[in-house]
Amino acid sequence: MHLRGLSTRRRTWVAGVAAGAVAAGLMSAPAATARPAPDPPLTTMSIKSPPGGANVRVLIFYGSAAAGEESPVVNAGIEAIERIGLSGPPGQRFAVTATKDASVFTDETKLSRFNAVVFLTGGGDVLDPEQEAGLEAYMEAGGGFVGVHDAARAEPYSDWFTGLIGARPASASPATAQRAVVEVGDRRHPATKELPVQWKRPDKWLNWAKNPSGEVHTVARVRESSYQPGTGANGWDHPVSWCRDYDGGRSFYTGMGGTVSSYDETDFRSHLRGALLWTTRLVQADCKATITGNYKAERLTQPNQPGQNDQIGEPHGLVTAPDGRVFSIGRGGADSSQPVITDWNNPDVGKGKGEIHVYDPKTKKVTLAGALTVFGNKGGGDELTKVEEGLLGIELDPRFEDNGWVYLHYTPHARIDRDKRMAERRVSRFTLDRATNKLDLGSEKVLLKWPVQIHSCCHAGGGMAWDSKGNLYIATGDNNSSGFSGGYSGNNPEPNYKGVSFADARRTAGNTNNLNGKILRIHPEPDGTYTLPEGNLFTGEETAEGGGKTRGEIYVMGVRNPARISVDQQTDILYAGWVGPDAGAPSTTWGPAKYDTFAVITKASNRGWPYCMGNKQPYRDRNLPDPSKPLGWYDCDHPKNESPNNDGLVNLPPVTGNNIWYSPQGGAPDFPRDANGVPSYKQEEATYALPWLKGGGQAAMNGPVYRYDADSSSAAKWPAYWDGKWFVGDFYDSDQPRNAVITDPKNHGDGGLPVHSESLKKIVPIGNDGIKNLMDWKFGPDGALYVLDYGRGFFTSDAKSALWRVTYTGGGPTPAAGQLARGTQ
Repeated sequence: MHLRGLSTRRRTWVAGVAAGAVAAGLMSAPAATARPAPDPPLTTMSIKSPPGGANVRVLIFYGSAAAGEESPVVNAGIEAIERIGLSGPPGQRFAVTATKDASVFTDETKLSRFNAVVFLTGGGDVLDPEQEAGLEAYMEAGGGFVGVHDAARAEPYSDWFTGLIGARPASASPATAQRAVVEVGDRRHPATKELPVQWKRPDKWLNWAKNPSGEVHTVARVRESSYQPGTGANGWDHPVSWCRDYDGGRSFYTGMGGTVSSYDETDFRSHLRGALLWTTRLVQADCKATITGNYKAERLTQPNQPGQNDQIGEPHGLVTAPDGRVFSIGRGGADSSQPVITDWNNPDVGKGKGEIHVYDPKTKKVTLAGALTVFGNKGGGDELTKVEEGLLGIELDPRFEDNGWVYLHYTPHARIDRDKRMAERRVSRFTLDRATNKLDLGSEKVLLKWPVQIHSCCHAGGGMAWDSKGNLYIATGDNNSSGFSGGYSGNNPEPNYKGVSFADARRTAGNTNNLNGKILRIHPEPDGTYTLPEGNLFTGEETAEGGGKTRGEIYVMGVRNPARISVDQQTDILYAGWVGPDAGAPSTTWGPAKYDTFAVITKASNRGWPYCMGNKQPYRDRNLPDPSKPLGWYDCDHPKNESPNNDGLVNLPPVTGNNIWYSPQGGAPDFPRDANGVPSYKQEEATYALPWLKGGGQAAMNGPVYRYDADSSSAAKWPAYWDGKWFVGDFYDSDQPRNAVITDPKNHGDGGLPVHSESLKKIVPIGNDGIKNLMDWKFGPDGALYVLDYGRGFFTSDAKSALWRVTYTGGGPTPAAGQLARGTQ
């Protein structure tokens, strides 16, 4: 039994409020003034804990502060819940009692019989203080509560009831029903798992005085772009149904159900049914997964000692081992106090150390496993000074526990040609002594190598990933200058150094015979060589245009700077993100503004750069003798590489549209198109299909697809709610994305837009004392998220450069298995 009366929480009171003021809108938020809690307590009711039993009963309360006949919506809701109680498997059926008599909340015998209470009330001050205290006692005893639509307007002066509901309607909400799209983000909760991800339905949509996201677990959002939300709009993150464990019990609220027709919908009744199954204790559910207080972000590495990179190098990538160790790499920049050499006459120009550090969770210590001498340390400056080469990527062999093999993607300093300013990029295999965490630098097996120009910065790429078949994906940047094209297509053929173009990405990313600006796919063999898997974009033996103009390693072409890639081992789908060019706004002459891009890649493809970006938005061609004069628009379906710097095919594979692109103006910008399919590129005509992201300073950092391991005993693992969601982020943390998204398997391989997104910025914390500059993020075998923060400078490591771990602390689903009304179903 649960004895109510010891709690100090009480209703917040407003003295002397006239009924007319209530009607005028005070229901939009709890009142600000309060009077002390009464003493003695308002109730000493003894509620059975938990209320109800195996003979499951639901109480519908429909009392209203307004006089007159019952609302047709209330009658429809009662009838629908009665039908729900009689439907479904016998083990999930329940009895229903409906009343508008609030005295039930002061009758402990009656109240103790009900597993859950549903509020279908029309709002207003429907409970007196003792009755509300009885409802509070009921929840504290472990009761269940479901609020529907106008229930959010009930008990407008009660802080406790505001917490029970989760949010209050804003003073302005649309008055009429509108058809809208509900994004169903929770694919696990019984209230939503059977619903379509994009659920189209009419209703009266409420705006919220304060957005409850992060304080409640949101299971569905309404897409504001699909209807007219009015002046009280909440923006792209507009929760419509949510739940949480509250004050000892379970609370579920939906802002839907504001029309009679709602209760005739099969999907809406399914939604209510799932909410009732959880609140009545018939099934378990996780209502904690998106509550930000249930996550802990912890910095794992300490700052480096002055003048050293003993804890972490200039962060550039991480990978986790099966035993929980985390390997992170430093690109090549040293502590900012260390000198850099930029003079090409000096044999040590750009010489740096690409470190491999290992964090051991058992000892909580970092070991320097080894350091490669790389070309990659020229500091900052313009693009003819700085460099992004160095140690760029790391992966562990799928059988790492047996063989200790580590794959590194890097630019060895010993292989640079200072005269021609060319270097060799390579992917090599090394062996790690797993007992000492030391890399045997003499064990190197060079799998793959190719030339890169180093006269001018930038865009080296670097990420690597495995699929389930033992194929290794290698992301390479376009190795091309950002300048000389006004920040639009990197297609200026003129600038060169000793005959090698450094501003024409048609030489690299758009070239079928060049390994730069690509995602390569090879199958490493035990002897240190590799073979080519079937299904790459080219075989390397194409006879078109005379033959000898393709590379069989290419899986994806037309990417600019894919620093981070990942492969979902469950589906073998490749996920990638890449940094765009520098134009701050679209140009009617040259094409789109800078687009940073994310893509779901289900097959070998051409992703467009430097011909097209986004959803196949073309650039303008340029060529000799005068690259400043625009030529025709590129044809994304039939692109041609007519650069004088091209040694590959002229006729290229068609461009595949990408899933996510964003500019300083917003997410997924698009424009009206003419008869030839060319966008207007007039900024005032732009539409933005993804309102949850925006650029500015921007550098896309692709993340993983989370896979929940039910067999793992780790207490730190993220919950099943996140299973299958794709993490996309940006190096910067202001308006830029740090989100988990859901894509539609029916069209995501062809560039279909994400159908749902939610922010991670309070879970993977932003800000100067958080993870401000996200460089890489991956889930470990413990189910925790490991994140690299680059630091606060560029081309160096500093005191903020760090490895972080983000763990889940919310616990398992509720109610506890022993509290289920009829045992495990």
